Amino acid sequence: MPEYKRQISYPICNLSLLIWIFLSCLFLCPLTLFASDKKSLKVGFFPNVTHAQPIVGLARGDFQKSLGEDVEIKIKLFNAGPSVIEAMFAGDIDLAYVGPSPTINGFIRSNGEALRVVAGATSGGVAFVVRRDVEINSPGDLEGKTLATPQLGNTQDISLRMYLKKAGLRSSDKGGKVRIVPVSNPDILNLFRRKQIDGAWVPEPWAARLVHEVDGRVFLDERDLWPDTGGFASTHVVATPKVLKEHPYLVEKWLRAHVEVTRWINAHPEEAKEIINAELKRITTKGLPEEVLNEAFGRVEFTYEPFAESVEAFANYAHELGFLRKKPDLSNLYSLGLLNKVLAEDGLRPVAKIGD
Repeated sequence: MPEYKRQISYPICNLSLLIWIFLSCLFLCPLTLFASDKKSLKVGFFPNVTHAQPIVGLARGDFQKSLGEDVEIKIKLFNAGPSVIEAMFAGDIDLAYVGPSPTINGFIRSNGEALRVVAGATSGGVAFVVRRDVEINSPGDLEGKTLATPQLGNTQDISLRMYLKKAGLRSSDKGGKVRIVPVSNPDILNLFRRKQIDGAWVPEPWAARLVHEVDGRVFLDERDLWPDTGGFASTHVVATPKVLKEHPYLVEKWLRAHVEVTRWINAHPEEAKEIINAELKRITTKGLPEEVLNEAFGRVEFTYEPFAESVEAFANYAHELGFLRKKPDLSNLYSLGLLNKVLAEDGLRPVAKIGD
């Protein structure tokens, strides 16, 4: 090829390359932007019967159907409440099912900026179980015993410590003679089996498992401690102010499915048990015997009512026990507008917050 032809061929090739790059950006970049625009909702919960709504609703596809296929649901599982709150602080989850005590603690620690209660989930579903071979017939018999809770400062931990205080007893870390060991629920079961603890204050299905698998007996159903409120919040739904501000429609769609799943569970308890058991087996590799699941279900009320009075009581307990430095102001803890909108559209009565 003549020298001049070789010289002009390079700029032509470069020009072609530039045109190709330009056209690629013109047509492919919008597609890339469109693909990256897919929304996600990061949700946390426990593999517990008291967190039945996300277990059932995710398995049945209710939440995905409500949110739409263009929204990705990212799930993170937890063992106890304080871990959930830490994840919310870190921005790892947008919405979670969690007990009142960690919620209150997180709300106070963040000066009310980390989370809002957007719905109730369950009432009850918590019991104080003791070993049958240990003589515990009254609160006084707990002196010198070793008891367990799922985590320091979680809802069951607060309940046990307050119960001891009202009975005139103190935990060993406060100079008393009752040792409290905060360990995970599976570890509680193993410690109970090995007779290294005398009792445990736990949520379902762990209370029923202690009864049926390791010869425990229910010393106290926590519902008996709340005769004036008609129930107490054991789980509610919380969301970050960020997701409420930036994507309120996602929270609303989640709550729509939450209400529908709650009503479905109450109307179809046997089918709900089957789904929960299958999911627990998938998550933890072990399902629950029928008698365990039946007993656990018998102590839980599935609801979207937040039981705000009991949450305020838990806040006062946390303050009294020294987990909170000052008595908390929970006036901004609740954001129930989206839930009440969903309830109104379904012809259901609205729920109330503290002071309503």
